[in-house]
Amino acid sequence: MKSRQKWIFAAVVLTLLLAGGLLFQQRGTAVQVVPVLRSDLVQSVVATGRLNAPARIELAAEVTATVQAVQVREGDHVKAGQWLVRLSDAEARAALQQAKAALGEARNRASQQATVAAPVAVQTVVQADAAWRNAEREFQRAQQLVAQGFFSQQKLDEARRTLDTSASALQSARVQAEANQPRGVESGLAADRVAQALAAVQMAEARLARLVITSPVDGVVLVRNVEPGSMAQPSRVLLALAAGSTRIDAGIDEKHLHMLVLGMPARAVADAYPAQPFDAQLSYIGPAVDLQRGTVEVRLAVPQPPAFLKPDMTVSVELIGAKRQGVLVLPATAVRDADSASPWVLALRDHRAVRMPVKLGLRGIGTVEIVSGLEEGDLAIPQTEKALPGDSVRQTGSTLQGKGMEVPSFISR
Repeated sequence: MKSRQKWIFAAVVLTLLLAGGLLFQQRGTAVQVVPVLRSDLVQSVVATGRLNAPARIELAAEVTATVQAVQVREGDHVKAGQWLVRLSDAEARAALQQAKAALGEARNRASQQATVAAPVAVQTVVQADAAWRNAEREFQRAQQLVAQGFFSQQKLDEARRTLDTSASALQSARVQAEANQPRGVESGLAADRVAQALAAVQMAEARLARLVITSPVDGVVLVRNVEPGSMAQPSRVLLALAAGSTRIDAGIDEKHLHMLVLGMPARAVADAYPAQPFDAQLSYIGPAVDLQRGTVEVRLAVPQPPAFLKPDMTVSVELIGAKRQGVLVLPATAVRDADSASPWVLALRDHRAVRMPVKLGLRGIGTVEIVSGLEEGDLAIPQTEKALPGDSVRQTGSTLQGKGMEVPSFISR
């Protein structure tokens, strides 16, 4: 009988202890917890920017003329050298034909000088030389006959005049022949006339070319301010082009500057086409910080821009940095003083909130790598819960995080 009473007493005591423990647990602060999980983590920087082109080119006519045709409209992609606007050119074409005709005449005259005038001048020298030699012999014979008394002095004077005339003619023929040589004056004048006529042709061609407005570079038509029949003037912008390679301009919070490295790969998504991401690459980091915004200007090159991209589009970019697989991670809301030298976590241990120092690694958007201080499966109390180190707490739920999830680290707006 006494043994039975002892067992009943022990059972009552045990029941009271269990009830007291349950009551103690129920009286603790109710908190939700998050577990330490093993997952893949990608550290990256996410920012919002805009599509831009290195240069905006405005095209206008160099002369005043009527517009005959316009080949492009806003949004068209154009190639360097492609004609865009054609102006009236009837007068310019006529001037070009006239210049070409003058060039042909100058070339024919130069050919005539080389093939006709030069040989004729050489033969003239031969003839003048023969005449001079004959006149010299006649003069010598006249001198002898006058000395012998057969001719009068008048006959000798006539022979002298003939000799002087033939000598003068020979000298003139020699000068003319020398002028018609390849390096002579006449040849030089003929070459100059050809050069002048050629320059006139080139000038006429340049004037005609100014009546066709072509694209100086590969680009996209942004603005069209011209229609056929309108009057083009040098002061009026007809077309505006976005030239150069497509790029993304964005601003990154200065606290993420240490993560940026030229050449970093990135993924970009245009807000208008969220299901069609494309590749980009960090190509420029600004040398200074914007004092008003606390951001650093960055530029990303787009090696193969999709056809749907348009200048000034809003684009979200994710600059991808370090990657780690199978690391311990916690939501960032569960890590206290994460930016200090001594981060810590409020962990759940035997129904109490315990301060646990931790060492952090990579950081993702809303996710932090736990290098040491916690083990897989440990429970942590987020900062949103009303619990302090040493408090008695009771778990009311758990927010789980999917494994193998790659998340970027920071959002800069």
